[in-house]
Amino acid sequence: MRVSVPATSANLGPGFDCLGLAVALKNQVIIRPSKFHSVSLKGEGSNNPALKDNNMFISIFNDFYHNLSNKKRFFRFEFFNEIPLSRGLGSSSAVIVSAIASAYAIEGIELERDKLLNLALAYESHPDNITPAVMGGFNAATVQDNEVKYINKPMPKSLKAVIVVPNRAISTALSRKTLPFKYSKEDTVFNISHSSLLTAAFMSENWEMLKYASQDMVHQKYRMKHMPELFDVQKTALKSGALMSTLSGSGSTLFSIAYNQDSNKIEQALKNKFPHFKVFTIDFDNQGVKIEL
Repeated sequence: MRVSVPATSANLGPGFDCLGLAVALKNQVIIRPSKFHSVSLKGEGSNNPALKDNNMFISIFNDFYHNLSNKKRFFRFEFFNEIPLSRGLGSSSAVIVSAIASAYAIEGIELERDKLLNLALAYESHPDNITPAVMGGFNAATVQDNEVKYINKPMPKSLKAVIVVPNRAISTALSRKTLPFKYSKEDTVFNISHSSLLTAAFMSENWEMLKYASQDMVHQKYRMKHMPELFDVQKTALKSGALMSTLSGSGSTLFSIAYNQDSNKIEQALKNKFPHFKVFTIDFDNQGVKIEL
């Protein structure tokens, strides 16, 4: 069995903890019956032996598998990771979603996506990453009565994501601690209005509106101060033709959207100015979690 889950970019500027979309960068796991438990890891994180021993996927998978099955079976888990760790591209959400989906699939139990999403909520309390990881595309989501309420919109092939992954991380826990305890009414209204406009722009495919709608007063400037060069990355992307450019999740990745015809120019401008960062262009993902038997 092969299970794949896409990377995700959350917040998208003003949509703090509620907006996110999926890109075609995937973590995959192949699970095979085995005489004993074994794990192999290739790609992102493969140089970290602790990930094999302290594997969040295995822990969550075992929790669900033992509840679903009375059998004692062993498996070989082969991980192929494309999503950078601790860079704001939803690597944790990908692990959570793939582990739960795998446990159900290995027992032959059909699991609806909405149920999968709500099971993942127990491990990730904000829906901005887990929703696009499960559903793909662009998603506006909130949590009410311990359930994710969301609206999904597929992304068109006419757009690309241009992604800048810095050579160091910004801690999510530290990043949240730097945010203000209180916000002014002006900043709150600013983000509500821009998040609303941003969601409307995605739903109506009014891409020219993204540059204005993606502005934020709640989290980006506080988080990006931990890595001041990100302000310059953002300015360079927008100056080179990006439709919008925002911090991905809590960072340190900077995420931009561009028309197909502009993406190469933007990518090259960013590579020239920030040679020590990883810069690449990639499609959006509209499939979300995918299970192949």
